[in-house]
Amino acid sequence: MAVVLPLGASVAGQGATASAAFNPEGFDFWVDSSMGPIKSRIFRAADGNTNRVVYALDGMRARGDLSGWEIDTEVARELTKWNINVVMPVGGPSSFYADWNAPSTFLGIPTGSGPSGSSSGSSMTGSSGWNETVGKVSTYKWETFLTQNLRWALRDRLGFSPNRNGVFGLSMGGSAALTLSAYHPDQFSFAGSYSGYLNISAPGMREALRVAMLSAGGYNIDAMAPPWGPQWLRMDPFVFAPQLKANNTRLWIAAGSGLPAAGDVHSPMDVVQGVPLEALALVNTRAFQVRMMTLGANNVTYSFPSVGIHNWRNWESEVYRMIPDLSANIG
Repeated sequence: MAVVLPLGASVAGQGATASAAFNPEGFDFWVDSSMGPIKSRIFRAADGNTNRVVYALDGMRARGDLSGWEIDTEVARELTKWNINVVMPVGGPSSFYADWNAPSTFLGIPTGSGPSGSSSGSSMTGSSGWNETVGKVSTYKWETFLTQNLRWALRDRLGFSPNRNGVFGLSMGGSAALTLSAYHPDQFSFAGSYSGYLNISAPGMREALRVAMLSAGGYNIDAMAPPWGPQWLRMDPFVFAPQLKANNTRLWIAAGSGLPAAGDVHSPMDVVQGVPLEALALVNTRAFQVRMMTLGANNVTYSFPSVGIHNWRNWESEVYRMIPDLSANIG
């Protein structure tokens, strides 16, 4: 499959390495999968290395055209200055980047229905204006895609190292980052979670997620995991915390206080939506912190800023705080 570069050039196979090595702008990188062709956006490290790689995962309202990290933040620019290659998988709204059991269907809710979100990011992720239907016409297999299809395509076509990568994400992407690092420790030596839902077995959490996934595109949570299916425990960072300790995965765990920062007050609707969502994420994150402390884990940095709601301003700031630790623990 060809790699389409920003200026319209098309480079196939191994030739992509030389052509893309010093390109400061992101380019599309398509990879086939059981879900069909999936796009990622690639941003090359400033020094052209292929050993230092981080995956940036989106949130519940991920779009099908670009990652929210690219739309709403400048983190790729900063990460590449630190000589880190950035991989932004595109799409997967409400997926939790998991392997689902079946396509998402609801009686009476057609494929592609459901609100797409607001550009501010307060409603779980913040990307908007794009209805993606991959998880409704086929079965989401995002964990397989990230740990097999994309991983080996990056190695074979761009020369990227498939080992000791980093992964971080916001909201559902934060939960997924920990899941990926727990079960694929050879691939991910570092994981960061911002405002993640890290205790999804807690009372009321599954019901809350059901409502959120319905809102974020009309996705049926039972297609991901039936109510008492084993997937729930496998996806719960609170449950698999011992694996994160045993793997000695370097972790960055963050959540805001739920209090708006000075710049947030200019968007009242963002505050109305973002405060309760961040409060829920904070409760989950604090529970995970207690769990890890009980286990005696010393491979975690916790960040609990005094202000921060469920929005891109909060998450972008957290990436900048995290970068030195990420840089020291990948490659």
